[in-house]
Amino acid sequence: MDKFDSIRAFTQVVNSGGFAAAAREMGLSRSAVNKLVIALEDELGVQLLHRSTRVVTPSEAGLAFYERCVEILASLEEAERSIAQLHDEPRGRLRINAPMSFGTMVLAPALADFLAQYPDLQVQLTLSDRFIDPIEEGFDVTVRIAEPQESASLIIKPLATVERILCAAPAYLETHGAPQTIDELRHHSCLHYGQLAIENQWTLIGAAEVQTIPVKGVLCSNNGEVLREAAVRGLGITVLPAFIVAQELQQGTLQRVLPDYQASELAISVIYPVNRHLSTKVRLLTDFLQERFGQPG
Repeated sequence: MDKFDSIRAFTQVVNSGGFAAAAREMGLSRSAVNKLVIALEDELGVQLLHRSTRVVTPSEAGLAFYERCVEILASLEEAERSIAQLHDEPRGRLRINAPMSFGTMVLAPALADFLAQYPDLQVQLTLSDRFIDPIEEGFDVTVRIAEPQESASLIIKPLATVERILCAAPAYLETHGAPQTIDELRHHSCLHYGQLAIENQWTLIGAAEVQTIPVKGVLCSNNGEVLREAAVRGLGITVLPAFIVAQELQQGTLQRVLPDYQASELAISVIYPVNRHLSTKVRLLTDFLQERFGQPG
């Protein structure tokens, strides 16, 4: 028995919902597909499918095995494509997900340079500040700004760390006074990520101490550019990644608050499913971004 043929037959039966439809997709007879699946069940010693005259559905064991088979076949197909493309330019679609502000301000110009090198690629970039599941939502590559959670189904490659800056508009500080201690932030309007209904806290790091302070203000958002605009207009103090506020700090429309303290840095990572690790497109993009942002390897 060719195990890969049997695995392909089994997954196609599950995908198609029956032997006849699977046989048509594979260009085989119904009996040939049935024999391949039966041989696989015999070798595993478990029933993979519940069969009836109208419908075929995976058993509990069959469903678990199906999920692993999909990963195995995807990895095999990707490996075959990778070998075939070793001496060819990468081509086809590359689906990327990234946070909104980082995507528009930092990733967009990087991708323009990347596509200039590989004109046969088509990038589909989806920007969203919500937490997404790369596998469930079908992304080849996800850029994430947060400490990534380890997962057996995902590969994580570090890109960079980003400083977060406590800042406010000069007009706000003139009106309300610049805080001299972390504790004074309790009495200021603090523009923060999160939700109004949830108590939010800022953790700030000094030369000899780390302090966590509850904050509240007139506005919160899950988007840094919204918070930056509110800060520029004098609505309060905010903590934002350097790439979001660098221009405003240079122009003087925002200025640092409590410069002897800083928020913890943010980790930026490239994340992709394990079945993409042999993808030429994914490898080239990951290498490009790591070189661009200074953490190759």
